[in-house]
Amino acid sequence: MSEPYVVGLHEVDETRVAAVGGKAAHLGRLSRIDGIRVPAGFCVTTDAFQRVVARAPSVDDLLDRLSRVDPDDREAVRTLSERTRRTIEGIAVPGDLAAAITGALTRFGEQAAYAVRSSATAEDLPTASFAGQQDTYLNVMGPTAILEHVSRCWASLFTERAVTYRRRQGIDHRTVRMAVVVQRMVLPDAAGVLFTADPVTGDRRTATVDAGFGLGEALVSGLVNPDVFKVRHGEIVAKAIAAKQRAVHALPAGGTREVAVDARRQEQPALTDAQVVRLVELGRRIEAHFGRPQDIEWCLADDDFHIVQSRPITTLFPVPETGDQEPHVYVSVGHQQMMTDAMKPLGLSMWRLTAMTPMHEAGGRLFVEITPRLASPASRAGLLDLMGRGDPLVRDALETVLEREDLVPSLPDPPPAGPRAGGPPTPIETDPAVVTGLIERSRESVAALRREVRTKTGPALFDFLLEAVEEHKRVLGDPLNFQAIMAGMEATWWLNDKLEEWLGEKNAADTLTLSAPGNVTSEMGLALLDVADVIRPHTEVVAFLRDVRDDGFLDELGKLPGGTEACDAIEAYLDLYGMRCVGEIDITRPRWRERPGTLVPVILDNVRNFEPGAARRRFEQGRRQARQKEQEVLSRLRALPDGARKADETKAMIDRVRTFIGYREYPKYDIVSRYFVYKQALLGEAGRLVRAGVLAEQEDIFYLTFQELHDVVRSHLVDDRLIQQRKDTYRSYQALTPPRVLTSDGEALNGAYRRDDVPADALVGLPVSAGTVEGRARVVLDLADADLEAGDILVTTFTDPSWSPLFVAVAGLVTEVGGLMTHGAVIAREYGLPAVVGVEGATRRIRDGQRIRVHGTGGYVELLP
Repeated sequence: MSEPYVVGLHEVDETRVAAVGGKAAHLGRLSRIDGIRVPAGFCVTTDAFQRVVARAPSVDDLLDRLSRVDPDDREAVRTLSERTRRTIEGIAVPGDLAAAITGALTRFGEQAAYAVRSSATAEDLPTASFAGQQDTYLNVMGPTAILEHVSRCWASLFTERAVTYRRRQGIDHRTVRMAVVVQRMVLPDAAGVLFTADPVTGDRRTATVDAGFGLGEALVSGLVNPDVFKVRHGEIVAKAIAAKQRAVHALPAGGTREVAVDARRQEQPALTDAQVVRLVELGRRIEAHFGRPQDIEWCLADDDFHIVQSRPITTLFPVPETGDQEPHVYVSVGHQQMMTDAMKPLGLSMWRLTAMTPMHEAGGRLFVEITPRLASPASRAGLLDLMGRGDPLVRDALETVLEREDLVPSLPDPPPAGPRAGGPPTPIETDPAVVTGLIERSRESVAALRREVRTKTGPALFDFLLEAVEEHKRVLGDPLNFQAIMAGMEATWWLNDKLEEWLGEKNAADTLTLSAPGNVTSEMGLALLDVADVIRPHTEVVAFLRDVRDDGFLDELGKLPGGTEACDAIEAYLDLYGMRCVGEIDITRPRWRERPGTLVPVILDNVRNFEPGAARRRFEQGRRQARQKEQEVLSRLRALPDGARKADETKAMIDRVRTFIGYREYPKYDIVSRYFVYKQALLGEAGRLVRAGVLAEQEDIFYLTFQELHDVVRSHLVDDRLIQQRKDTYRSYQALTPPRVLTSDGEALNGAYRRDDVPADALVGLPVSAGTVEGRARVVLDLADADLEAGDILVTTFTDPSWSPLFVAVAGLVTEVGGLMTHGAVIAREYGLPAVVGVEGATRRIRDGQRIRVHGTGGYVELLP
């Protein structure tokens, strides 16, 4: 049954978004909240829009062309958008539709002034606000002008900015419809915007009010700076009164104009303090009604507030759900694991299932709660020290949180515990056999997992996987495993601290760890150089690889001269490392074994940039430099007072770091190896569900949790709407940037470097691998898009182990995310690459192709002319 062409605002809510669009649906619901005044009016429904557009068949052709155009081709988007708008504006409004609209006007006052406002079906959504994407017209008077502006609103669905925004949000133009809201004008003394959460920090406790004189257009257009008030717990905690020289006022005959504000009023506040507090109280009522923070447009007339719009604030990072009102502080898992992208539900649930620590989900990312450790003075100092060693920005963010005395309670220290049975664990010996033993146990466990999972299907598979997860956690939770990891890290810290104290040398361990043995991640990068050595002599193979466009290339490759050898080399590489990929902690990400074409550009770079035998020479050169550095350090120490003792202690630590630092990378390799086995088994079940008609496609399982998938396998029933909702939510999460530290009040903190020892225009970061290098910056956001030359400096968001094959081809590294002991930092040190990580906005502030100088010892990057 079709909707009427015109409905009153008081008749609609979110159940009728398809008919009235997001804005009208919100206004209808707002109008029914006790104490909230919404200007009266009506909505011209989407049925009216569809009927009008159907009168011009050329619109369909224009929409087809718009859906195919590249959103970055601004000229094409501009031309097609303008043609679509002109076509729609040129369509005559049918007589019965015009009569319905003018008839509604008589009920509200035919000659009154109205606001005519767009209300698209993809607007004011929880995941995409579309703020400012379509048009609004103020102070429109008379039926003829109303009809004209309704047509303009329909056409504004295809402004250049709206078309581009929809494409970037993955929304098909042909699925969006336009309704139009017609409301009685409020002629305000003041107007503005209220955010019920701080839009900058995310703090849900702090509301922000922007206010100016006259209509709100002056603020929206940037004509004036607003007065800004911040309100927390019913009190104004900060305010800044701007000099408001201009305002926008309604004209008696219709339309608006910009006017000068009387000089005596310019620096007067647009609202009194009492009005600000009252407005925020109204905002809190609206927020409670909608269940999430709101961006609210308001007008003040005769000391009454009128609400003319409310939409969710879509830029806020979500807060983990706890079910209590207690304060909580969380640290990002993604910043530790070098994976800050949003994860799909199956990825989130599998990582939580296999993690050694309880984790919380928010915004498609994982967080660990540290409130108890932060609240207790006994554990706080150690936590801050550990966090600071890894990433100073996390420490700074946590210290900022601690300054909020009302957020983290200071708990008394717990009473001293009695002596543990057996006393403290014996320090691990510096014995390579410890590492080889741990690796052998891991390999045997993974091999057993591969053998046993083959016989399991259906619900029995899920029972088996739950048992496998316990084995997974037992292997990783082995105290010896943790001791081996910490031994290498602690030896690194000891060497850096002591050698700076004794010799005045920063980051000396960076050279001492070059080509440390047994690092599975650095070996992975060097092994791809060996693959290039096999391929390089075969010109037809090289030419074929340059044209590879899909992942089925290995079948064809084997038919070429030299192709069998090339295939064997690539297959052998995939047998060892095919379970890896970018963002590998998310089990849903495609692995190299699934998409081997990802490696082809890197192999071709290696063929072009290196000579045969480069892997062996690279490794030997690093080992030689480390040995020379060791001899130099020990010689200098022996010349110091008490030098023999210092040299002996340092020699023991060098042996220790070279024994254990390579193992730092192995547990992740173990985890990802198991993940690939789990994934293949789950995709096998997904294939059976697709063949049974339960799922539309295999990858739909990525939008279910492990338990939900288990239930689907048992029942053969799935909620298709849930899967679609999860896909939409995941897409919205991709646009969010996770903070390093997050509080239960929603405050998102990323910390700052408190340093005055870097050049004024330099980009500051964390020094993780010593040395200085100058070269061409290559900003690479996707491994498959890498096109590197020898001497280039890799600039990217984050690097997990899958990026290490690129490290052999570059001269330096800059990342936005990272810490002293994260994977990219460890591999940069092993390869001897000067590296600076944690550089805020590096991929935006450094242009691809720009020359830069990376100060890996000082921890900053200079942009060169």
